[in-house]
Amino acid sequence: MEDLSLSSELDPALLSTSTSSSSPPDSASPSFSFYHPSPPNYTLAVSNLSCRDPRRGSGGAGLLSSLLARRAAPPDVRDDNLLPLLTVRETILFAARFRLRSAVTARERGERVEALLQELRLSEVADRYVGGCGGAGGAPRGVSGGERKRVSIAVDIVHDPPVLLLDEPTSGLDSRSAMDVLSLLRDVARARRQVVVLSIHQPSYRMLAYISSLLLLSRGAVAHFGTLKSLEHSLSRLGHEIPMQLNPLELAMEVTEQLEADHARFGAALATTIHQHQHNKVIDDEDESSGAGEHEHEHGYYCSRAVEVGALALFAARAAQAVIAGLGLGSVYFRIRPDPEGVALRLGLFAFSLSFLLSSTVEALPILLHERRVLMREASRRAYRLSSYVVANALVFAPCLLAVSLLFSAPVYFLAGLRATPLAFACFALAVWLIVLMASSLVLFLSAVSPDFVLGNSLICMSLGVFFLFSGYFIPRESIPRYWAFMYYVSMYRYPLDLLLINEYGGSSSGRCVAWAGGVCLRTGGDVLRGRGIDEGMRWVNVGVMLGFFVLYRVMCWAVLVRRAAKTTL
Repeated sequence: MEDLSLSSELDPALLSTSTSSSSPPDSASPSFSFYHPSPPNYTLAVSNLSCRDPRRGSGGAGLLSSLLARRAAPPDVRDDNLLPLLTVRETILFAARFRLRSAVTARERGERVEALLQELRLSEVADRYVGGCGGAGGAPRGVSGGERKRVSIAVDIVHDPPVLLLDEPTSGLDSRSAMDVLSLLRDVARARRQVVVLSIHQPSYRMLAYISSLLLLSRGAVAHFGTLKSLEHSLSRLGHEIPMQLNPLELAMEVTEQLEADHARFGAALATTIHQHQHNKVIDDEDESSGAGEHEHEHGYYCSRAVEVGALALFAARAAQAVIAGLGLGSVYFRIRPDPEGVALRLGLFAFSLSFLLSSTVEALPILLHERRVLMREASRRAYRLSSYVVANALVFAPCLLAVSLLFSAPVYFLAGLRATPLAFACFALAVWLIVLMASSLVLFLSAVSPDFVLGNSLICMSLGVFFLFSGYFIPRESIPRYWAFMYYVSMYRYPLDLLLINEYGGSSSGRCVAWAGGVCLRTGGDVLRGRGIDEGMRWVNVGVMLGFFVLYRVMCWAVLVRRAAKTTL
């Protein structure tokens, strides 16, 4: 008897898996299910069936051929990573826009989505928010757990893949919802003639009622293939009596070691049955692929509806925060006088504004962390490129942050009585915009690095604190120890602080007196800049460096996401 192994990656000592078919015997599209007492093992088995190598992203050795792997829907994991602020219909339509061919018209796409809503019994909740992410982004409670499972299934079958891989689709559901999901999967397998591969922890008799045949694996070798009844007979022949509280499959998993000891006798009795099924081909490898893999490069979407919707609540909070902070700071630094104390007050205003603007971006971290989970799911299905997400995030947030910058700049600039020229105000607003763009890129990068919110928040606070310390505001450049001198040049605070000072005291103001005492000019704008070692000609260099930080952190974010996606088994 030929041993069939899921993957060379699997540890044979750990693998004792059963695969089952939930479609009727005469169906051409079976649905297989994996069982194992240890969830990571059957999760790994499903991942290997999808031909995903954690070290290489997609592809690699597996039970399915390379063409089939491209057409198969990657494993749908236990967690339903869906965008909470999209409705059920929008979620499926969003997936359809990326996974269907470019030749499919918008009308055909809409018709397919509506048909899918009917098929999965989601029509009644089609316009309800998905929700269910703990309130991230102000999301409502959303649909029920069973409905979320069905939405996840809809996302994975919208492009009609020949193989659908599901990892514990019934986990976290009550018995009624779990049975509804299994019933739906059986109907989908029959109607669409699809192969459904799923793992289920602790299968009950009611769940096994949907299964017509089983493939039981032990140490990577076939131990049984046939119906549940035939498994019961096989166990009886080996001298194992099935207790009333167990079904044959549960008993088979409990006595795996004994079955392995009797493998020669057990396998010989079943060899004929197995070879009778070897001539059945699961899928014709020559079929033209309709999955997302072959049209991966056909899409030009850089600004997704999902990212835009997820940013609305954040933009509203940022806008209100900017107006309140601008008015508050303007009232504190109201009409700064042109005297030596006024020079220090302006410097304090700029430094505090920098600190506020950079630290206020932390509130985006929870949303970005949730988006990352959805992104890993979509990237594993090759719905779009990771670079498209990074660019789309920038294009969505840039105009929002420009509006926030203007809402902050206008009140604080005129209330504080800063340099009263249109060009100076425009440069101030540009500097504020670049500051928040830099900060958003830093938070995006750290959200890609951080495993959770607690560590991410700590990394952001620590990074901003270190950058502020070496900005030149607290410690002059000449006083920084030589071994820390490099921090002065990589500080995100230094360049915008210099730019704000040049804007206030440079140009035509370099010869203007900014500090009077008893009718005598004590300091000009040029004196202030020279006193801090700032070259007035570095204005646009500072702008370029800030843009460089904005791009650099996004490129670093993309690199981290690529590495993370290559390791994921979603």
